Amino acid sequence: MAPNGLGTKEFWAAVLEGRSGLGPVTHFAADGFPVRTVGEVFADDTLPGVDPRLAVQTDRWSQFALLATEEALADAGVRPQEFSPYDLAVITASSSGGNAFGQREIAALWSKGPRHVGPYQSIAWFYAATTGQLSIRHGMKGPCGVSVAEQAGGLDAIAQARRALLHGDAALVLTGGTEAPLSPYALACQTASGRLSRSADPERAYLPFDAAAHGHVPGEGGAILVLEDEEGARARGVEAPYGEIAGHGATFDPAPGTPGASSSGALSRAVRLALADAGVRPEEVDVVFADAAGTPELDRAEADSLSEVFGPFGVPVTAPKARYGRLYAGGAPLDVVTALLSLQEQVIPPTGPGTVADAGYGVDLVAEPRAARLRTALVIARGHGGFNSALVVRSLTQ
Repeated sequence: MAPNGLGTKEFWAAVLEGRSGLGPVTHFAADGFPVRTVGEVFADDTLPGVDPRLAVQTDRWSQFALLATEEALADAGVRPQEFSPYDLAVITASSSGGNAFGQREIAALWSKGPRHVGPYQSIAWFYAATTGQLSIRHGMKGPCGVSVAEQAGGLDAIAQARRALLHGDAALVLTGGTEAPLSPYALACQTASGRLSRSADPERAYLPFDAAAHGHVPGEGGAILVLEDEEGARARGVEAPYGEIAGHGATFDPAPGTPGASSSGALSRAVRLALADAGVRPEEVDVVFADAAGTPELDRAEADSLSEVFGPFGVPVTAPKARYGRLYAGGAPLDVVTALLSLQEQVIPPTGPGTVADAGYGVDLVAEPRAARLRTALVIARGHGGFNSALVVRSLTQ
């Protein structure tokens, strides 16, 4: 579920075309907010296709996940009723939970009184609400949880799902993450970080690794994936899996003022941990899907990390999110989906036509679709507050 495409097929086509999903705020009157450009999926409060009984219980971030899960299960040929419920797990990521739902109910409390607050206020805003709703809807009673580490949390959730499979705690895991951070309260919280673009021009609002970079564009959406061990997938008759989660690494930035420490060094360590976990040498990585924070300081740190591990201009780098926004906990799972589709189609999707990499970063930023022999991709995600995560995905057919 993304601002530039709903469903895997439409999203992938949009990414390859460099089609933008960015535009002005329509969810609410944004007068007084410095943010002028966002990535919206739908203007309506309730998403088409969501069961009306669930719509009144959930915020739109959970509704994104409910819809994405339906597509994921159908695509994987999974019928949950054919499994023991204790073999099915749900592990998702969230940064902010159901902001719009919570804001609406609190407004009712203060304007009309406690009798006008609905019973679902107690759960719909909670960052674990999506995991709970998916577990209930599909009868998944195995290990369930949620990772909260902003953009990095999306990769951490997938890594936790992988561990559940490796340890034999589950046979199949729904994993990934979604976000809907475009309500007034949510946007006010994000604005305080100082990292949001204030540009009103969708074509120039989000320019990672560009000399004109001035912040990221917030967006909504995300992705849900079906993860299972290879033996179980083959036994179900899966002949062409999208790929393998081959390795993961996670670190934290050093505390401010730590002598000799740097955020780029912490990110480099996360990347090297992921490569070591996958048994992959740096020269075997065919493409990097960057975190692409879109601010000079953070872009520099990521570029320094890439140069340290791969050498200057040592690996193609792309950031398709520049065309649809930074989706926080939903962004990294969507990057994983994009990486897997890239491995399948043997093409590196573009960052977008408006972004021109500053040569001083030493980054081979892909501006247009680039055909290439692809077997291994690295996805990088960083979370506000010092979280770093890196995930290696590998093709099983190339």
